[in-house]
Amino acid sequence: MNNSSVNELGKEKISAVLHFSDNLPYGLKGFSKMLDSVLNLSRPIDELIVLNHRGKYLPEFDFPSLSVKVINGNFENLAGWLDAALQTASGDYLLYLNNLTAEIGLKHSYIDAALICGVKYPGMGMLYADYDLIENGKCREIHLIKHHAGRLRDNQDYGRVFLFNCEALRFVKGFDKSIKYNTLYDIRLKLSEYYEIIHVANKHAGSLYRVVAEGKKHNVFDYLLSGKDVQLEAEWVLTGHLKRIGAYLKPGFNIHHRPRTEEVYDFTASVVIPVNNRPEFIKTALDSVFAQTEKNIEAVVVVNGGISDPTVREVNKYLPGGSKYDVGKPPVRLVVADINNIGLSLNLGIRAAKGKYYIQLDSDDRLKPNAVEKVVQLFESDDQIGIVIGSYEVWAKKNNGEFIRVPEIPVVTHDEWTAENGRNNLLHINGAGAPRCIPINIIKEMGYFGINDEPYARNYGEDYDLVMKISEKYKVGRIYDPIYEVVRHSGGTDHNINQETIDRNDEAKDYMRRKAIERRIKLNECH
Repeated sequence: MNNSSVNELGKEKISAVLHFSDNLPYGLKGFSKMLDSVLNLSRPIDELIVLNHRGKYLPEFDFPSLSVKVINGNFENLAGWLDAALQTASGDYLLYLNNLTAEIGLKHSYIDAALICGVKYPGMGMLYADYDLIENGKCREIHLIKHHAGRLRDNQDYGRVFLFNCEALRFVKGFDKSIKYNTLYDIRLKLSEYYEIIHVANKHAGSLYRVVAEGKKHNVFDYLLSGKDVQLEAEWVLTGHLKRIGAYLKPGFNIHHRPRTEEVYDFTASVVIPVNNRPEFIKTALDSVFAQTEKNIEAVVVVNGGISDPTVREVNKYLPGGSKYDVGKPPVRLVVADINNIGLSLNLGIRAAKGKYYIQLDSDDRLKPNAVEKVVQLFESDDQIGIVIGSYEVWAKKNNGEFIRVPEIPVVTHDEWTAENGRNNLLHINGAGAPRCIPINIIKEMGYFGINDEPYARNYGEDYDLVMKISEKYKVGRIYDPIYEVVRHSGGTDHNINQETIDRNDEAKDYMRRKAIERRIKLNECH
């Protein structure tokens, strides 16, 4: 779709929309500062729409030559307020400040940059931009990542200020008032189906606005704490988007039986453990393999720090002739590589494995004693299952070596992996559950694990594309009892990471999502 009504710089009409409440966390003084930034832009706005949430107190506005419209209401959610603003607005663009929880200040030249984008990109449906975050008096530049078709996560930061094309909003039928929690996620996806989502980046001192608020530290388990209703609604929003763009996979569609093989396996399963310089953890991981109720298994340890990696010395103790070798326990095999590449390590482990099924085990984690037994039983119950995903508990290793269960994090079941819609819902979350267990012949069929060959991948998401590909052809088996223990510790890679690393990881998985969208559209077109 093209923006036919706005195509000449200087003739655009701007309707600015912001929230007011008598209990804003930054008070009336902060609200006045924010309002000044809106009213003193390099190019005046045409009307101001104030969303008065409590309806009890509102400063008197007297701005000559400016239309001020106040919406008093008791709307249940953000969508209700924004829909009312859209119905009220007379402008070509809706300049929306999401200021309920944080004070926002627009740069004087914000509107210049925004309107130039409107002319440069006639198909622009929404504009977002990098911003400065003021925390405890200190300024930090927030660099957002650019939108593309793979940006399907509901938690991606698009900032707090948006310029919407009103024609585009009306074309997609505005804001859905039935959406309680994911209004901006929903409208972004809908606009992206017909219009461009434009991003203005900042290298240095080039942010378009500032936000005064407390920053939020990254926690990979945030999605677990966001509430079940929030996640179910996000799934519903994404599913609608996938259906509209032709990337939705219907229940039971394109499901196949696992390929038969004449290969003879020495073991039922191979537990593959990639490790780099973690001699202090490998004993715990191997002990959890030795404790398995399924005894016809092997442990394949791939040390990727080279022959001088101290983990090699620890693993050698479990090999024949070593001080910890026990003929009555599952055998341990050692593969040594000198490239710290997790995906490569997994592929080397798969190549060396003599089992039928691959079982995931990170070097600092542990399997529950019945893990392999439960996985194998599920595989053997249905030959259309191409991957089994378990559930896990989160544990912590204290400085004295003691392991304790982290009580505030519930068992991670990833129950969004429903039989009906799990493979679609995977596209909006970063986690796929653990452990992930796959028949080794299917790993080979799908082209092995990623080896940091995808854009932005750096020892992250090495099996995410593989999991998506498998889910497009086979059933995903689920075990909802905890069979795995994720161990958090000071040297872990899944928490206490900086924003640059988070963005790079998101870039990697979002690229894989974009490729999955392309595959799924093509798959539907071929049927």
